[in-house]
Amino acid sequence: MNRSHYWFNHHLLAVLVGLAFLVGLAAPAAAQSRAPRKKLIATGWDKPDTARLRENLAQMEQRPFDGVILEAVGTRDDGKSCFLRSTFSAQAWEQRWFNKSVEDLKACRFTRFTDNFVTVGANPGNVDWFDDEGWKNVVEHWRIAAWIAKEGGLKGLHFDPEPYTPPHAQFNYLAQPQKAQHTFAEYQAKARERGREVMRAVIGEYPDLTIFTYFMLVINSNALGHANPNAVLETSGYGLLPAFVDGWLDVIPPAVKLVDGCENAYRYNSTTQFLEAAVRIKGDCQQLISPENRAKYRAQVQAGFGIYLDAYWNPPTSQWYIDGLGEPRVLRLRKNVATALRVADEYVWMYGEKFRWWSTPNPRVNKETWPEALPGSEDALRFARDPADYGRARIATLEKEGKLANLARNADFASEQAASNQGVQVDWKQGGAPAGWSSWQLETSKGVFSWDRETGHSGKGSARAAGVGNGCFIQSYDVKPGECYAIRAMRRIQGKGNTWIRVRWQTAEGRWTLEELDKTLTTEGPANDWGEIFGVVEVPEGAGKLVVLLGMAGQSTQEDVVWFDDVGVYRVD
Repeated sequence: MNRSHYWFNHHLLAVLVGLAFLVGLAAPAAAQSRAPRKKLIATGWDKPDTARLRENLAQMEQRPFDGVILEAVGTRDDGKSCFLRSTFSAQAWEQRWFNKSVEDLKACRFTRFTDNFVTVGANPGNVDWFDDEGWKNVVEHWRIAAWIAKEGGLKGLHFDPEPYTPPHAQFNYLAQPQKAQHTFAEYQAKARERGREVMRAVIGEYPDLTIFTYFMLVINSNALGHANPNAVLETSGYGLLPAFVDGWLDVIPPAVKLVDGCENAYRYNSTTQFLEAAVRIKGDCQQLISPENRAKYRAQVQAGFGIYLDAYWNPPTSQWYIDGLGEPRVLRLRKNVATALRVADEYVWMYGEKFRWWSTPNPRVNKETWPEALPGSEDALRFARDPADYGRARIATLEKEGKLANLARNADFASEQAASNQGVQVDWKQGGAPAGWSSWQLETSKGVFSWDRETGHSGKGSARAAGVGNGCFIQSYDVKPGECYAIRAMRRIQGKGNTWIRVRWQTAEGRWTLEELDKTLTTEGPANDWGEIFGVVEVPEGAGKLVVLLGMAGQSTQEDVVWFDDVGVYRVD
């Protein structure tokens, strides 16, 4: 097998296995116990500066995001604006020009927006890598940016490597002024040196920051698989970016995170595309880093993804168009964002141009908001970001409108008669599970399932299990693929044992199916008091019945008891 086949001929199984392996390598054992919460970051043409963030924070935090990418604009001594994003400039800056930006950020009382980043950019990009005096100023600009982020309580820096202004040159070897005097290898060495200088300045101000990029090494995927990647990088518009990042890795302490935001994902419309990109970022892209830095790369570089909102609004004639694949395009948005969040290490970013999430002075942005221009888009993001949070909100809305319907039968365990899983009205039988519910336990388990007429959460009546080694109460419901349901129940424990809700799937004919898509819901509430178990599930293709199992295990005597009450099965899509 030649080298290019090694790097690129991944089948889906290899993608899945490789991703799991690489993620395992990247995280120390202690960190694997609790993965970072996945976060949705807003950016685009309505990007706020620090002043507008301060002024509109309460309104902005109503949107379904965990943070924003923002601009910092300083004021020069002559009164003109100094944009922090123009980082790769030879002009000298003063830190005090940005005092007002820091004041704005310190005045913000963030509640929902926990992960915010201030932008630095590769513009104007007119400083040659061999220009020592010019690079002193570039390094100082990065230091000022890190100071703003640290003093302002931000998560870190957002780095956009794209050259938007002439000469569009910063990472392009062929555009360097001194390319006739220096080889590509010499420019790589100098770019790595500058990367070290920048990172030393940054961590001097903020030693545990996160640097979030729209893209990092994944932009040079076409160089992977070559015996000599430099032959491709030499003619690439971002050919010097890997060396610059290599310099970062030379000096970063363990607490620093680097996020490859994979802007390439703008057109992704399948789970496989996101998985393959994660493998490229976490695995293949190590080929572009010096061997001595690959362990750091695996440990400290995260895979993220960009979602381009306009692609879900644009017409089919646009090169930036996401097809609905037979479904409403807003549903593809929800599914693609959910997949991106599932595959990403921590961050997914939403980029929009034509419309806005909040007020902006940018004249290129239409007055309509994204929820107005793309109906259902906000709910799609809320569901993808946090299905449980979305489910609770949807239940509250349906209840307020008088439209909340509970599919659970004998949900409050107050009735002696209820429909069985087969739809037949049955009476409760002495010594059995409550009416409308069946029960199951392992053959080696000798527990007792019963109806407790007196004990309950909101009233008298509950399902009771005592001395069950492993078992459950069971009820099933007819459903259709694509439907979404919120599942909840109250539980109380006495003595030993654990409880959960397991959601399983059957075909319309009642055969078990899709076991790999079972979902287990738990609660961290106190055992000796009533605590809620809650979650949201989406019915997968091939399923015709949703089966709720109120589970328990670990009981050893009849004094070990669990009660379930107030079961809810609500359609929330």
